[in-house]
Amino acid sequence: MKVTSLLLLAVLGLSACKWGDPGKKEPDAIFKDTLAYTYQAIHERAADCGSKPDSACTVVSIKYPLFKGKAVLNDTIKHKLLTLFMLSEKPDTSLNTMATNFLKSYADFKKDNPKSAMYYILDSYVKVIGQDSALVALEYGGYNFQGGAHGASFTGFINWDGKTNKNVTVDDILVDGYHTELTKIAEQIFRKNEKLTDTSSLARDYFFKDNKFALNENYSITPAGIKFVYNQYEIKPYAAGKTELLLPYSQIKKLMRPQSVAAQYIHKNAGI
Repeated sequence: MKVTSLLLLAVLGLSACKWGDPGKKEPDAIFKDTLAYTYQAIHERAADCGSKPDSACTVVSIKYPLFKGKAVLNDTIKHKLLTLFMLSEKPDTSLNTMATNFLKSYADFKKDNPKSAMYYILDSYVKVIGQDSALVALEYGGYNFQGGAHGASFTGFINWDGKTNKNVTVDDILVDGYHTELTKIAEQIFRKNEKLTDTSSLARDYFFKDNKFALNENYSITPAGIKFVYNQYEIKPYAAGKTELLLPYSQIKKLMRPQSVAAQYIHKNAGI
């Protein structure tokens, strides 16, 4: 029994440190000095839900990791959740208060519109998508509906250095003056992904300012490269959903700082 228990713990430990989705293969990372965390959840239903399933009534669902001994990271996570959809002019002071106020806004709506069958949705999350000795990568996002043609969804990222206890940005891992060259490389990859020629106009199908390709500031630093994500409505119509753009280290290695937290990924990628 002891051997079986040890094997189970080993499997669970490895799965907790795995990068990305289970179905996607990422280059191996260095799994040590990782941070401990447990998931917390808030799940509240409106008073009129009764026996209805969550999918058919007003529900607040919030799930996020709480890291042991990492107050700054935990505060950063909670701030992202509190400001994700900005339900009022000022963010609420706590996640429980936000949940209460959301349900109250629905109750006020029902009071004014008692015959309406519409219900609200607030489903938000933060999840650990990768962790190793260099970075803790988190994805945050969710979906909010309070009437209208459709709700609002968002996906964002936190790239956290557990040793320096701060968020890591592209400026921290790329050399000074990288922006022009990085944008040029990114546009080449974007056009290939979108099946566009080098001279195809971006005016008709995209929402880039002045019809010129541009990177945003929403990215995840992964073992495979820097993954940028454009959310719905950002560069395409709502129905097109979000757009992901991965810049492999093999194509941006000349722009990488040799001593940055992402340097280990360059050497772990074959052919670099």
